[in-house]
Amino acid sequence: MTLGGGTMIGAGIFILPAIAAEGAGPASSISFGIAGFVALLAALSLAELATGMPISGGSYHYVNRGLGSFFGSIVGWGMWTGLMFASAFYMVGFGQYIVESAPFLDGRALIVFVGLIGLCLIVGVNYYGTEESSGAQNIMIGTEFVIVLLYTGIGLFFIETANLVDFAPTGPSGIVATTGTVFVTFLGFEIIATVAGEIKEPGRLIPLTMVLSVVGVTILYMIIMIVSTGIIPYQELGGSLVPVADVAVVFAGSIGVLAIVFAAVIAAISSSNSSILAASRVLFAMGRDNLMTDWLNETHDRFHTPHRAVVATGAVTAGLIGVGLEIESIVALLAEVASFSFLVTYALVHVALVTFRRADPPEYDPDFEVPGLLYPAIPVLGVLASVFVITQMSRIVQFVGVGLTVLGGLWYVVYARNNAVEDGLLRDALPGREPTYTVLVPIVNPDTQRGLLELAGASAAANADGKAVDIVALNVLQVTGDGRQNVAAARLDHQRDLLEASRDIAERIDIPIRTRAVVGSDVSETIREVIESDEADHALLGWRGSFGRGAYAYGPNLDALLASPPTDVTLANFRERPLGDVVALVGRGPNAPTAARRAAEFVRLSDGHGRLTLINVQPPDDADDGATTPDGDPAERGEETVEGVARQAGLDPEAYDASVLVGDSVVSAVAGMVGERDLVCLGLSDRSDLLDDRSGSIAERIHDRTACNVVIATRGQEVPEKRRDPGE
Repeated sequence: MTLGGGTMIGAGIFILPAIAAEGAGPASSISFGIAGFVALLAALSLAELATGMPISGGSYHYVNRGLGSFFGSIVGWGMWTGLMFASAFYMVGFGQYIVESAPFLDGRALIVFVGLIGLCLIVGVNYYGTEESSGAQNIMIGTEFVIVLLYTGIGLFFIETANLVDFAPTGPSGIVATTGTVFVTFLGFEIIATVAGEIKEPGRLIPLTMVLSVVGVTILYMIIMIVSTGIIPYQELGGSLVPVADVAVVFAGSIGVLAIVFAAVIAAISSSNSSILAASRVLFAMGRDNLMTDWLNETHDRFHTPHRAVVATGAVTAGLIGVGLEIESIVALLAEVASFSFLVTYALVHVALVTFRRADPPEYDPDFEVPGLLYPAIPVLGVLASVFVITQMSRIVQFVGVGLTVLGGLWYVVYARNNAVEDGLLRDALPGREPTYTVLVPIVNPDTQRGLLELAGASAAANADGKAVDIVALNVLQVTGDGRQNVAAARLDHQRDLLEASRDIAERIDIPIRTRAVVGSDVSETIREVIESDEADHALLGWRGSFGRGAYAYGPNLDALLASPPTDVTLANFRERPLGDVVALVGRGPNAPTAARRAAEFVRLSDGHGRLTLINVQPPDDADDGATTPDGDPAERGEETVEGVARQAGLDPEAYDASVLVGDSVVSAVAGMVGERDLVCLGLSDRSDLLDDRSGSIAERIHDRTACNVVIATRGQEVPEKRRDPGE
């Protein structure tokens, strides 16, 4: 409540009454009511997203994750510029209250100068760190709140009803237009979303505090406008630079004026401080996501603050304050442009909510959901309400606001498109998707990711068969305990570095790719969920090459995935490039055709210079291993096995060479032949206990005795139920 409501009960209370009264008269109270309703719709959508996303980040993070980097760039630019316009609005008001309230001070230049001094103080605090000032700021906000309540409560008894007779002098259009102006005051609830990862009981507290703060502040502002326009006629109030002080002097004299000026000053400082802090964090996050230059994605060695982002934000805000020297109506313009930017942002937040609901990614598991009866009414109404308010704003505000939105889009096209790593979920949420062949590649080790992506590209190309190719590079950031808690920035940076490197590799080897960054407490379960949500046809994972150490055959994550694979899974120990000749060790196991098919796909990486060989090892006729040996020559039996496996794999006889080895040891027989090859592919044994899996132990021994790459393949289990179509 302090974060959300405390920020909204800020400088707007002391500056906006004059602008609102001029635009809609006493009916400006309705303007605040409409603005509060639009904010409430956004708060509900944000509440679900904030409890459903593992990492906090506010509207920018949700839109960037849900709709992709293009819309993320638009919202990032919109939030950054909107918060700077809001901060400049607060600081100009700060200057007005100090200069206009002192009889020995006067002049527009002095107002701007005082505003710039206040801004320098705030930038300095944010540069050096805000932790030390948080306690004092809480005290100031509490004092300001008490003064506002006294102003409202006492002022109710001094209302002249005659002043309210001409209630809506500008009509409905004026009321709606004023809504766009005053919406700037409802930006505070966004801060609750930005710290969602640090809130206990987020499923209950985030929606509760968002709704209560918006509703409470809306009612307070509506009463304040009735009091202000009821005590002073709206015609007089509209021309005031210090409207609340002018009202207070009527019923509280000079003491009331001093109290209001004090409250207005601390409100302007606290509101501007919150805006600068949030704006610099948006800029810092855009630098982290490669939507801005890496130069901004730096923290101070000593103060641990995003000092470059703070300075850049402060410099632009100072320029906006300086414009006040030439434009008399700068206060209203700053407020309206800030409102425009956030109305666009919240409209996209509503779209992002629908996208998350329809795409249903595995990492999205909100503790709070917009109730069934209100979905999708809330996001649809939220978009329509935001757009409607924007259309009623003045032409100059629409021109500047659209310009900032276009600037965000152009910035993405010119700079961010080639650097961004977040593809978003919009494609998965759209109905009627074209059929794709999807290969999922979990990326962990930067030394092996190129090899894995090359294999994925070969597999996708071989199986596309007219379908679109979809290669997904996935990194799972494992967290302990509650996955919704904030994650250390260094680990996030490492995740993004891996995915950015994957994009660079994909561009060099000319394969299509999209990246996914996911946070989860259980890596194997998270991979399984991504496989199911993306309907992956093939999962290709790295393998260390060793087998059967301790309680796990291939490792805890791989064992859990192989125990009941949801799709075809391939483990690859990829250490040598380029590929040439490829060998598949085939037998009568259920995964032999899959191994042969994978080997045929991977030989494509040789650009026609390699050859596929299918090898079958047969025991000699006199082998005494307790098993019944079929009649016939071992070589003939082996040839029949190879031919049968090739048919099941769909291989043309001309696409491979057959080789039958007769010997006591599979490893000895194979190792001698594959020594000159580049890759050997085996099928996962059909064993209930992975620790008894002969394919793993054989693969390890081949890996140890040769220099070739080793791959183990298995087919996926049949899915009993049809996967959900996002278009349904």
